[in-house]
Amino acid sequence: MNSIKLKNALEEFLNEDIGDQDLTSDSIFPKNQLGKGVFILKEAGVLSGLSIIKEAYHLLDPEMEIKLYFNDGDKVAAQTAIAEVYGSVRSILTGERVILNLLQRMSGIATVTNHCIEALNDTSISICDTRKTLPGLRMFDKYAVTSGGGKNHRNGLYDGVMIKDNHISYCGSITEAVEKARAVLGHMVKIEVETENKKEVLEAVGAGADVIMFDNRNPEEVREYVELVPDSIITEASGGITLSNLAAYANTGVQYISLGALTHSVQALDISLQVNEGSKK
Repeated sequence: MNSIKLKNALEEFLNEDIGDQDLTSDSIFPKNQLGKGVFILKEAGVLSGLSIIKEAYHLLDPEMEIKLYFNDGDKVAAQTAIAEVYGSVRSILTGERVILNLLQRMSGIATVTNHCIEALNDTSISICDTRKTLPGLRMFDKYAVTSGGGKNHRNGLYDGVMIKDNHISYCGSITEAVEKARAVLGHMVKIEVETENKKEVLEAVGAGADVIMFDNRNPEEVREYVELVPDSIITEASGGITLSNLAAYANTGVQYISLGALTHSVQALDISLQVNEGSKK
């Protein structure tokens, strides 16, 4: 993750939660009371977002000491200590919720991404995400997908053209939409076209699309459509594909499978912060 963007986002998240002050911690504990906290992974999974522990706590208190026991992308067993913090009890407790919210969400995304890769069991096909992320969390969600072994689709509307059914309806045809986009874009920008049948696939090929998506197609249709696309054009399948039916898309010849469920239906991984008794200097 971009360190500047990460810092800015964490500052915003912490300010949202803290407001003027942490009334609970600040009213109970003196400034000089110190303590230790240990982050425990309570269920097995793939970790993502560990650097957030260090970055967030250092924003609150540069003197906080943080030890990370693992790296993003590591598969870790249940009931394992993954990080340790030492410093002001106030700071430990004030930052706890924001850090856990992000760490649990990101590790959940990384874990389900890894499960999808294992379920597909086809190294010739890459699992990737979509733009179905919560506003404000896209950077974190997409990073988490890579921690789980997946790849990122376009980050937003600004870094790739994706001509979908509504674009085609307004424009009149795939060919016209591709031609109009190509006329104004630089040579570094790829154009992807979403297709729903054989006729549209052939039209997208003829129009010179860089990437062709087979939308809401079953495995048999994907196999058929892949044969219509020259090797110079990237192929992708999306829509209606879930962890439960993913294995059926193995060996279809498609190069990418994009799954909105990686990020829009997140099940947070269970992580908690366990603390010991604090002590004054």
